[in-house]
Amino acid sequence: MASSRRDLAVRAAVARGLLAPAGTAEPDPAGPASPGSAGPVVALLDVDGIRASAAALTSAFAAVTGGGTLHTFAVKACPLVPVLRLLADAGIGAEVASPGELALARAAGVPPSRTVLDSPAKTRAELREALALGIAVNADNFQELARLDALVAAGPTAAPLGLRVNPQLGAGSIGATSTATATSKFGVALRDEGARDAVVRAFLDRPWLTRLHTHTGSQGVPLALMAEGARAAYELAEEINAKADRRQIDTLDLGGGLPVNFASDEETPTHAAYARLLADTVPGLLDGRYRLVTEFGRSLLAKHGTVLARVEYTKTSGGRPIAVTHAGVQLATRTVYAPEAWPLRILAHDAEGRPRTGGEVVQDVAGPACFSGDLLAAGRSLPLLRPGDVVVVPDTGAYAFATPYAYNSLPRPAVHGYTVADDGTVSFATVREAQTAEDLLRESGAAHADALVR
Repeated sequence: MASSRRDLAVRAAVARGLLAPAGTAEPDPAGPASPGSAGPVVALLDVDGIRASAAALTSAFAAVTGGGTLHTFAVKACPLVPVLRLLADAGIGAEVASPGELALARAAGVPPSRTVLDSPAKTRAELREALALGIAVNADNFQELARLDALVAAGPTAAPLGLRVNPQLGAGSIGATSTATATSKFGVALRDEGARDAVVRAFLDRPWLTRLHTHTGSQGVPLALMAEGARAAYELAEEINAKADRRQIDTLDLGGGLPVNFASDEETPTHAAYARLLADTVPGLLDGRYRLVTEFGRSLLAKHGTVLARVEYTKTSGGRPIAVTHAGVQLATRTVYAPEAWPLRILAHDAEGRPRTGGEVVQDVAGPACFSGDLLAAGRSLPLLRPGDVVVVPDTGAYAFATPYAYNSLPRPAVHGYTVADDGTVSFATVREAQTAEDLLRESGAAHADALVR
């Protein structure tokens, strides 16, 4: 089980000095050597769990579709080159939304034919590079299509080109991450007056426009709404192909990911459940006439990441115990700023990484940042945490430690992947080294310290 592997990895990480001992940011000199610099917070990735999720995704769609499917990973969910390489090895491509993400995907060896570029603000330079490389591009709006007109006219390209549409179906439970609302900033709003006709005309005027892209899914969005988004794209593609009197649109890109269960170790909903719902809701989508592209992110990685942080101090305020740890807003930004929408589980372990037992006490688990709202959990019932204990934060493999927030210039933690052998032996590999003071100084312009006082 993933939770069993996680528990073994936590113990092993503490024992091998990947997490600094209590009261120090340095590894125990008497302990075994560890890759990278140990600090009071470290992140772990379950390699076998990631592979299992990739395999479950591919098999789920293979079971219901008669055509080919390119599964891509939304790089923004975990922009770490070794993770992208692992996913590429498992048959998953890359969905990128910036020049930086494209550079990461290329460094990971993801080929252009398995890369998709999405962004609402692509520059001409970005578009020119994508067309030169043969990377699929989904235009966000009619003005971007006009830019593509000029680039396509300037020379041939092997890049598949599409247009993103917004079916305007409504929001999920988290408004900030809902992309199919009436006023979403993404795509062409299909229900606005005259928009659908304009989309059809855009395709008929551009024989090279062969893809239709929609993005409905995200955290808080029910599967039924996601399936309705796919249905809207399919019906539009059928309309365009009928009016073109040929199969101009040959690929439907179903962007967006599945919501993730952050309440327990259960992985739900599954990719298989979503694929079956698509088969029931939009059977024509899967009959082999269209190639599919998916862009899952959170659902592939979230359950396979874990943050370990030392409890530095404990105290009480207003009668409530508070454990001050080294993990907070810099790693779990969404949780700190919107705790109701993005709650995380907290597991209490002792200084050796063993699960704490005993009576539970309502307490706060605070991070290190200098503002009062920097809380991983408020009023959470847990075994009473003590200085030196290890706070374990599961389900953080996506949009957490891999996309840190530089508040207070807190350094990025080391990230290690782990595998567990049949006999319980844990092996670690460095994914990203801990950020050093020198790294922080370089980012913060230290080489130009005198620039403003000359």
